[in-house]
Amino acid sequence: MQISKIAIILLTCGLVSCSSANSATLPNNTQSKADSKSKLAQANIKDAEKYFDRANQRLEKGDLRGAVEDLNQVIKINPKLVSAYYNRAVARGQLQDNQGAIADFSKVIQINPNDSEAYYNRGVIHAQLRNYQKAITDYGKVIQINPQNLKAYNNRGTISLGLNDNQGAIADFNKVIQINPNIYIAYYNRGTASARLKKYQAAINDFTKAIQINPNYAEAYYNRGVARRQLKNWKAAIIDFDKAIQINSNYADAFGNRGIARGFSGDKEGGIKDLKTAISLYEKQGKTAEAQKLVEFIEIVKSQ
Repeated sequence: MQISKIAIILLTCGLVSCSSANSATLPNNTQSKADSKSKLAQANIKDAEKYFDRANQRLEKGDLRGAVEDLNQVIKINPKLVSAYYNRAVARGQLQDNQGAIADFSKVIQINPNDSEAYYNRGVIHAQLRNYQKAITDYGKVIQINPQNLKAYNNRGTISLGLNDNQGAIADFNKVIQINPNIYIAYYNRGTASARLKKYQAAINDFTKAIQINPNYAEAYYNRGVARRQLKNWKAAIIDFDKAIQINSNYADAFGNRGIARGFSGDKEGGIKDLKTAISLYEKQGKTAEAQKLVEFIEIVKSQ
């Protein structure tokens, strides 16, 4: 019943404009003296543009497999066209072909080692596959190319938090907040890291800031309540759990922690009632281990 729930920023890949499908990026055929080769090159350019444009239209309509087929044709014509690999990676990622998407983003990086978005999106996929060290490496490369990319700092910090590298996480969330002081998730996550390090007042300050930016953030009220409970500030903790429950009436953790706070602050009846509510919610959610822990807490509260 401690600080819980790491918040993440959801990430998506954007399409690359099809303008790069023109002759400027297609294989250079202009040096050929044979007229037939020149005509063939022009035909190839037009075919590439046709396939690329249709692929983008198919992506917009959700025809992902059709888009991949068209981009395959573009790449056959021009195997160095970055935007074709990038957009095929987008389609493959949405098709859950994660290895295919990684291969395409890797190809983009091979052609253009300074493409920060390719590193970033490859990092996202690595993180989804729980290849956390590879994701951290990719986010580090993004930051090296673009030191103002707050998404990379946030995602690297989130992974560090998940790996219990709380100091590393705090350093990354500091950068997010420095770049944009209005990202409430960064304050929340930094508060989570501080609470794990038992720096409860620092955690309370960050959860408070997250709440100021997003007043309906139930998890921030909950975790601020947990930090206040750790400091035995029962009254303030109960107020925070009240607010979390007001926002989410099925918040079992909040009922459980409010029950503990009430029990230890002298309200045995209210504490036991909350603990029983939490047990019921946990059982409905299939969390039998959590429910059993609270059964033990009921006995502790009764003995106070």
